[in-house]
Amino acid sequence: MNQLPWILLFLPLVVAAANQLFLKRSPLAVITSVVSAAVTFGIAVSLLGKNVIVKPLHWASAGEFHIDLGITLDQLSTGMMIVVTGIGLLVHIFSVAYMKDDEAKARFFTGLSLFMFSMTGIVLASNFIMTFMFWELVGVSSYLLIGHWYQKDSAADAAKKAFLCNRVGDFGFLIGILLLWRITDSLAFDGMAAGVKAFQLAHPAIFAATLSTALLCVFCGAVGKSAQLPLHVWLPDAMEGPTPVSALIHAATMVAAGVYMLFRVQVSLALDPELLRGLFSSEVIAWVGGITALAAALMATQQNDIKRVLAYSTLSQLGYMVMAVGLVAGEAGMFHLFTHAWFKALLFLGSGAVIHACHHEQDIWKMGGLLKKMPITGFTFLIGTAALIAVPYVTSGFYSKEEILSAAYDHNKVLFAIAVFVAFLTTFYMTRAFVVAFLGKTRSDNASHAHEVGPLMSVPLVLLAAMAIGSAWLTGPLNAIDPRIHSHEHSEGHLVILGASIAALIIGLIAGFVLYKGKDKDPVSIPLFKNRFYVDGFYDNVIVRYFQDAFAGIVNFFDKFLIDGVGVGGLSRGAESFGNLFRRVQSGNLQGYAFTFGLGVVLVIYFTVFR
Repeated sequence: MNQLPWILLFLPLVVAAANQLFLKRSPLAVITSVVSAAVTFGIAVSLLGKNVIVKPLHWASAGEFHIDLGITLDQLSTGMMIVVTGIGLLVHIFSVAYMKDDEAKARFFTGLSLFMFSMTGIVLASNFIMTFMFWELVGVSSYLLIGHWYQKDSAADAAKKAFLCNRVGDFGFLIGILLLWRITDSLAFDGMAAGVKAFQLAHPAIFAATLSTALLCVFCGAVGKSAQLPLHVWLPDAMEGPTPVSALIHAATMVAAGVYMLFRVQVSLALDPELLRGLFSSEVIAWVGGITALAAALMATQQNDIKRVLAYSTLSQLGYMVMAVGLVAGEAGMFHLFTHAWFKALLFLGSGAVIHACHHEQDIWKMGGLLKKMPITGFTFLIGTAALIAVPYVTSGFYSKEEILSAAYDHNKVLFAIAVFVAFLTTFYMTRAFVVAFLGKTRSDNASHAHEVGPLMSVPLVLLAAMAIGSAWLTGPLNAIDPRIHSHEHSEGHLVILGASIAALIIGLIAGFVLYKGKDKDPVSIPLFKNRFYVDGFYDNVIVRYFQDAFAGIVNFFDKFLIDGVGVGGLSRGAESFGNLFRRVQSGNLQGYAFTFGLGVVLVIYFTVFR
């Protein structure tokens, strides 16, 4: 058990280097993903609820300060690793067919392996330094994969946008790490509980404010990675990358890293839930998640690109998870993370199969009738849709969503109302997408010539469809969630919650079918939602143009006129002028040399004799 986790961590990195430098082929990356999934499953089965201490690797020292690379093996990390390696395996298999004709396959699979290495490091990290290192590596990996088709300006811009938005969040994240280090006197997760209790006893007057500030700074990292307001703008644009990238990074793993990290911190602090719930940081986190869920769902109702519909859906579901963490119901958030990963990966890969079959057409209004032409893809997409809209007692999404609704009902009725309305919107926009793309008549030549994809694409879809139905039950043996998740009897208002959930589902289905069945264009037009609340325009026209450009102008002034002109340039010009003065003396003229020599002799005699 001491060796396997290290193999699981570093194997993708070795394969990434070998694939890029020597092999230039994809099979090694696929084989590695099989090995990683098998090792993860073996570790999970062998643990069965136990926590294992893996001997750390010493990395660096500064006096008495030591930095180790350590691995945490517990229910939380093994459950998350099943998501990372399981979906990673299916995405690798799908990509073999999807990227078959791509000229840069080697670079693509190298990026996937590098991402698997980075994400594995975040999940298994035992301390904040290791977490931050791999956190940044995930940012680099996503930059490379989003911008895989860098020849397109839109893809290159999307990669830069994702990278910069995450850097803004990571600046706050780093400050939060330093603050937690000051509070707990530990960077290791297993050492934080004792440190925070000691700080609470020593500084009771400032404890709540200091801890809340630290947690909000740490939350900044999650705002970037998990694309919460106001740093949500990068995720929809990231759809410019290949669809398998969207399935792996932007539906299942990278965007979920923020939720995972927040819950890891909460578990590590081991504070009383009521104390955590009373911190203003928890209130802020819960409301940011709730508002993000609502805003993203509203934007999704007016998107025509099938991948962007799913992207905004991902934003909305991540808002659910973040809201649960803010309500100190992190188990519910992680439960939804686990189930959501499978059915959202299914939906993204299903959209990739549709795009591939329709010759890279992504507009749902130029599709139609695909269920008959692509039955496997269509029915698996329908199963993923059913899981996302939470069809009761059939799909995994129902159980995990109900846990979040239950937490909101118990602790914040306003957020509960928002969550129910988001459930209605989710049903509405997914019904809209399925009816327009898969039902009715074909609306373009690309759609009319569509056909079912091959087994390398369809087999992962079928397996993910099975997980979309049954993944909720896998969490029981792993003890990764509350054992009461399947009963819902622990909430006093469980009948109210269930009734509201079913009502939202039925109303959303009816509205979606009535409005969009048989339509050739969108009968609903809401520019505010279609233009994404004009947030992107505000950033481009105000933040970038006035603030960033103004700041760049100030920096240019200091650099060009003060530093270069007065500082470096002034000194260099002064030295040049001083040199020019003596250069005139060294003219090569013998009469001038003789005159200078004579003048020197006269001055020596004068100062010697007459002084």
